[in-house]
Amino acid sequence: MSEPKYSIAEVGADLEDFLGEVVRLGKFDLSFDVTEGQHQHPELEDPDVVVKFSGQDVDLLLANRGEVLLALEHVAMEVLGIPSEDHSLICFDANDYRLLRIEELRISATTAAERVKQSGKPFHFMPMTSRERRIIHLSLRGETEVKSLSTGAGPWRQVVIMPADMEQVPDPVKPPPPQPDFVARGRGDRDRGGHGGGRGGDRDRRGGPGGRRGGPPPRRRP
Repeated sequence: MSEPKYSIAEVGADLEDFLGEVVRLGKFDLSFDVTEGQHQHPELEDPDVVVKFSGQDVDLLLANRGEVLLALEHVAMEVLGIPSEDHSLICFDANDYRLLRIEELRISATTAAERVKQSGKPFHFMPMTSRERRIIHLSLRGETEVKSLSTGAGPWRQVVIMPADMEQVPDPVKPPPPQPDFVARGRGDRDRGGHGGGRGGDRDRRGGPGGRRGGPPPRRRP
C-alpha cells in the first residue's frame, strides 16, 4: 500500500479552521472530526483524510443526495488549494453516507452493465459529480463486453454504458424543458382587473359604465 499523499498533520488544522468558521457563521448545529482514511474501498475510493460530521443539522448536509455536503467539500478543497486531481483524497462524510453511496453506485454499475449486455443498447446514468462518475468507471474496468464513458458538459455530465464494440458515443440525455406556469400567469391577470384582464375593474371602481363618477348625469331643470 502506497504512502498517503495527505495527512492530518498537514491539512487537519486548516480544515478545522475553515469548517469551524462555516459552522459558527452559519449557526449550524454540527460538530466534526478530522480522521485518517479507513481504506474500506481501495479499488474505488481510498481517501487519505476523512471529515465526519454529526449533529442535528446532518440531515441538511445530506438532503438531495448530499448536495450541501458535496458543495462544502468542494469549497474546502478550493480554500485549501488542493488540486482537482487530488480532491478524492480528502472526503467529507456524515452517517456513513459516502460509504453507502459507493456501494449503491457499484451495484448500479454492475446492474446497468448486465442490462446493456442483454439489450445491446446504451444506458445513461443521471448526471453526477466527477467523483461518482469515477466510481462507475472503476467498477466496470474489468468488463470486456461493455465500456463506460462520460458525456455531456457542466452540471449535465453523465456516464453512459455501451457495448464495447459500439463506436459512436450517444448524445447525453437532458431533462425536458420546464413548462410555462399558465395558472400563475392567469391568476395574476385576474388580480389586475377582472376576468378579461382589461379595464373593467377600473370602471367598477370609478362608479359605473363609461368611467363616470357617481352614476348617471344629473337631470336639467326645465
